[in-house]
Amino acid sequence: MKEKKSKQNTKTSSKSLRPGFTLVELLVGSMILLVVVLATLSLYRTSNQIAVDQQQFAELQHGVRSGMYFISRDARMAGVNLPIEFYGYALEGVDNENQGAVVEPDRLKVLGNFDEPLNLRISNYQGAAANLSLEDYSLEQFQYEDAEYEEQTVLIIPNPESGCMVAEVRTITHVTHDATGQNERLNFSPGLAPGVNPPGGLSGTCPSSNDYDGGMVTFVNVKEYWLDVTGNYPGLTAGTDGYIGNGEGNILYLTMNGIHYPLARNVENLQFEYNGDFDNDANNTLDGFIEWQSVWTGDITMVRRIRQVKIWVLGRTENPFVSIGANPPANIHLYRRPTIANSPGASDDDKHKRFLLESTSNIRNLSLNIYNTGTR
Repeated sequence: MKEKKSKQNTKTSSKSLRPGFTLVELLVGSMILLVVVLATLSLYRTSNQIAVDQQQFAELQHGVRSGMYFISRDARMAGVNLPIEFYGYALEGVDNENQGAVVEPDRLKVLGNFDEPLNLRISNYQGAAANLSLEDYSLEQFQYEDAEYEEQTVLIIPNPESGCMVAEVRTITHVTHDATGQNERLNFSPGLAPGVNPPGGLSGTCPSSNDYDGGMVTFVNVKEYWLDVTGNYPGLTAGTDGYIGNGEGNILYLTMNGIHYPLARNVENLQFEYNGDFDNDANNTLDGFIEWQSVWTGDITMVRRIRQVKIWVLGRTENPFVSIGANPPANIHLYRRPTIANSPGASDDDKHKRFLLESTSNIRNLSLNIYNTGTR
């Protein structure tokens, strides 16, 4: 009996002596687990911040590249389908427009038939009249249905030999013609096309109806690239003709024939410079890039000498980067607004990352020798 009891005590004693976790071991283990969890969360937080920053930067790059594509394309095509005598009206600029903000962007306005070919010869036009008579069979040269002319914006150009150097921008209501291709007419709504202001003061009516005999009619686009810094541009109404407004600034717009099209958000600056033979020397040497000069506006002789347009589009992320430290790198292209052309940069970092694109466009219609021989 004693032996049996002794064996039971021994078994019980051995069970009570099995190894376990002490309080200290539990605390140490909990601390290690807590450190691992915190490290994992910190890694996730950092990765998430980087992902958010890179996502908004990728969107910014896409917007800036899209804006640059449209601007550079239309700058190259300025003056397309215009008679050489009217090339001085192909473009017009504004240097450092004051919108009441720190950043003062430039503007570029271009004129031309960018989309569909049209060259209709005028037989008779009284100027500002509701009807314009074309030479017979003019409409048959272009495979457009009658309805396609409706609401199209056209430029009515007088015969350059008449000496009248203004043109009318009007909106077609419909066309009329005989089945035989005779008595062809364009019909217009009263007045010039509203909100469409061509470069260089081109818009106007010639004093004599004879000035239009032998002139031409072409589809036209008046395109203006500009940056709305404040979102409250003077003279524009939010929600009207495509303008966003309501304080939503830093939007790059294309205004085409009076309608505003937002091309890109979060654009901080837009600048242009121009290169040409401005001193008109014998060697036709390009004088280097300079800003638009106010005396050029309306001076078709000087505008004809422009051969290249340099374009800068600067984007800025909507929100500051959260994945950088308290002291960002001293790189003005990343976290500080840079100096562009004659537009001064900022002196302090703001942690918004920038994306700057620069491009140079040769104006084809002003650069090619075939267009500068003085003949059509």
